[in-house]
Amino acid sequence: MKLSAFKFDLPTELIAKYPAENRDESRLLVVDRATGKFEHKVFKDIINYFDEDDVFVVNDTMVFPARLYGKKEKTGAKIEVFLLRELNEESHLWDVLVDPARKIRVGNKLYFGDGELVAEVIDNTTSRGRTIRFLYEGKDEEFYRIIDELGETPLPKDIGRATEPEDRERFQTIFAEKKGAVAVPSAGLHFTPQVTKRLEIKGIKRTPITLHVGLGTFREVDVEDLTKHKMDSENFEVPQPTVDMVNNAIREKKKVCAVGTTTMRALEASVSASNLLKENSGWTDKFIFPPYDFKICSGLITNFHKPMSTLLMMTAAFGGYDLIMEAYQEAIKEKYKFLSYGDAMLVI
Repeated sequence: MKLSAFKFDLPTELIAKYPAENRDESRLLVVDRATGKFEHKVFKDIINYFDEDDVFVVNDTMVFPARLYGKKEKTGAKIEVFLLRELNEESHLWDVLVDPARKIRVGNKLYFGDGELVAEVIDNTTSRGRTIRFLYEGKDEEFYRIIDELGETPLPKDIGRATEPEDRERFQTIFAEKKGAVAVPSAGLHFTPQVTKRLEIKGIKRTPITLHVGLGTFREVDVEDLTKHKMDSENFEVPQPTVDMVNNAIREKKKVCAVGTTTMRALEASVSASNLLKENSGWTDKFIFPPYDFKICSGLITNFHKPMSTLLMMTAAFGGYDLIMEAYQEAIKEKYKFLSYGDAMLVI
């Protein structure tokens, strides 16, 4: 397929600046692949679409405060450093994005806070990418505490506002356990303890995978021929207890629902020769776009994504291109909210 097939006009006022007051009262557009019908619900109605022994697979990654503001040595110029991934824990080596990039060169020292953290730029990786080493001699837990203290919640720039203290809790799912994401797996944001309890009482199961969401998920596609696009790799793990639960549900002809495109990517990167799930971990750059034959899931919960984004492409691959593009027009007409803090879609 071509990139231009995923173009549509997204009114700016439909980009959610803030989440719904109550997570589970976000709106929910239900898309039925078999009938092509749409239903307008609220998120807590999701329980009505699943039965006993169906399985929800969630992403338990935790967002860390990846955006640091500091100063350049000598000039004191203000700089932004966005932590992407830790390359070496022992030597505090990180892949980062920097802004303004033209002013940050190999050999520069960068100061954060009142000098609690100092980093040296040791390599140029891309036009905005750098490898930096934090010059820190203390204990690891102390280093991460300082990052946590000085760092800012990495709200996507598309939201169009400054980060506020409440974002630290709201830009995190209730499933978050394993630190490593620089963006939230947004489909999980709609779940509350009340919703999960109601699912549990109905006998609906939940099991985790981990995929540490990187900025590559949101990187713009700049080639018309989608087969030429390369996704950035993201670190993931599909553990054995999840494999057992999911495969048992598949064999019993129960629904398996991926909570988010990140979860779906991890599952589809872990398909066995017999088209079941297998234990797996490492890095995946799997890029899913139409047409694609999904092996594991019969349902997908996802937010509404930007035009021409890889997230929209995966949703269209799962729901069917024509139906999903029609659903997006319906969402715009009905004024659903888009992006990380926006409303949800259930494709079944």
